[in-house]
Amino acid sequence: MLATVPPVHQRSDRPPARVVSLLPSATEILYAIGAGDDVVAVTHECDFPPEAATRPAVTASALNHDGSTCAAIDRHIKSALHAGSSIYRLDEKLLAALEPSLIVTQELCDVCAVSYDQVSEAVRRMSVDIPVLSLEPSSLADILNSILAVGAATDRENAAANVVRSLRERIAAVDAQPAMNATPRVVCIEWTDPLMVAGHWVPEMVGRAGGCDILGVASQPSRWIEWEDVVASEPEVMVLMPCGFGLSATVALAPDILRRSGFRDLPCARSRRVVAVDGSSYFNRPGPRIVDGLELLAAIVRAQPGEPLPRGAAWIPI
Repeated sequence: MLATVPPVHQRSDRPPARVVSLLPSATEILYAIGAGDDVVAVTHECDFPPEAATRPAVTASALNHDGSTCAAIDRHIKSALHAGSSIYRLDEKLLAALEPSLIVTQELCDVCAVSYDQVSEAVRRMSVDIPVLSLEPSSLADILNSILAVGAATDRENAAANVVRSLRERIAAVDAQPAMNATPRVVCIEWTDPLMVAGHWVPEMVGRAGGCDILGVASQPSRWIEWEDVVASEPEVMVLMPCGFGLSATVALAPDILRRSGFRDLPCARSRRVVAVDGSSYFNRPGPRIVDGLELLAAIVRAQPGEPLPRGAAWIPI
């Protein structure tokens, strides 16, 4: 599902657009379609492209979990949400001072970014009619439509269409790869403690890559599972992609999975087909680099243990 607002059209008699992006994937989209110069503020988590770091951040984390384990981070988040608190701070004073002509946000997940309700309330208090574009993709097609929607809202329709055309060609190239002799059973771990498997667009990506996601549900939210569910599913490939974690951090937390009872009896452990990926860059954010993630998955599903993997992935020593 994708919520959109009427396009914001640039005219020669109006000042340049001033866009505030409250979502890392939206920031990536804005720069990809050539609207980077219009971006006047981003979130504290917007780290791609590098130019985004030159923009002021209008958000901050309300939680102090530097160096925390996945279990500790989960407890902090659930405690805050249970108490009715947001896990992000929005600098409403700075937001108002920037006088944005468009705000891009999301309704997909209150944990991934500032919530839509929080943004709407801030805009209401500003007493200014500012268009808010809210993105809520749940599939690859939705992600491509998000790019087109951002293009329409920033008067970059042609550039957005070109980006989408290129991404569709790359998706088609993955789809066109020769079928494998057997379709491997794949499990994608989006959080390690408690366990969560990836949903939304990830199961679709696994299918297009040549595998079968045995626990995730396409176009549905990521979901909590028990370790017994993983054991019973007997995955032949396991991909660790914890939300918000880069590759090195994911490799570091792999023991959370490897030391669990019954792990070494799983088909993926016996064949040593357990892989860590840069989830933050290529799987968690519904932006242009999601197609990089698709290509990465296609390489993982087809690779034999020990074969070189593309940048953004690494075998986990068993």
